[in-house]
Amino acid sequence: MAKTNPGQFVRQVRQELNKVTWPSRKETGISTLMVFVMVFLAALFFFVVDQGLAWGVQLIFGLGG
Repeated sequence: MAKTNPGQFVRQVRQELNKVTWPSRKETGISTLMVFVMVFLAALFFFVVDQGLAWGVQLIFGLGG
C-alpha cells in the first residue's frame, strides 16, 4: 500500500465526507423512536420468558411462594 503525506490524506478524507449522505432530522427522530420501541418489545419479551421459566421451576421443584 502506498504511503500518503498528511495533506493528501486530509484531501482524501474531505472527498469521502462529501460522499456521505447524512440523515435528515425527521429520519433521525424516526430511527430513534424505532430503537426505543424495539428495546421496549425486547424487554417485554424477555420479562415474559423469565416469568414463564420461573413459574416452570416453581412448579417442578416446588420452590418459592
